[in-house]
Parts: sequence; structure tokens; C-alpha cells
Amino acid sequence: MSQLTIIAKLKAKSGAEDKLYEECRKLIKPTLAEEGCINYDMFRSIEDPGTIMFYENWANRPVWERHMESPHLKAFPNYTEGMVEVWELFLGEKVAST
Repeated sequence: MSQLTIIAKLKAKSGAEDKLYEECRKLIKPTLAEEGCINYDMFRSIEDPGTIMFYENWANRPVWERHMESPHLKAFPNYTEGMVEVWELFLGEKVAST
């Protein structure tokens, strides 16, 4: 199985920028401890503090799917209800040069 790269983009609703940022930060430590997590990097936009992106690499898709079922990620929507305007996920595999 191929390594899986995830790019997740979240955009906070107006007024929820700092709270969403704090809730996202709470995901880093437990996610990095998960089996198969290669990296889990969080970024906050300099130009728009309400935009947060995660750049993640996982050993393969099944371990990422387990991550999506982890207690901390399953609870995340409960802590951020009404705060997120946009939540986009990009799933990809690295393309080799020809």
C-alpha cells in the first residue's frame, strides 16, 4: 500500500478564529502518537488567522481511516460545533517522476 498524504483546510466562522485554532492544536499530540502517523503538521494563515491547514502523511490509507475513527477526532466536531465555515480534505498519493 502507498503512503497517503492528507491536506485538510478549515476556515473558521467570523468570531470563532481563536477558539477553532485552540481546538485544532489539541489534535496534534494525540495524532502524532498514533500508529502509522508519519507527520501531522498544523499551519495557521498569516494573512487570514481563521484559516488553518493540516499537512499529514500516513503509512497507508487504512491507518488514516483508523485515525478518522480515533476518540479525539470523533469528538472534534462536538468541540467546534458552529465554528467551522469550510472543512475540505484532499487525499493524495505522491506521483513519481517519469
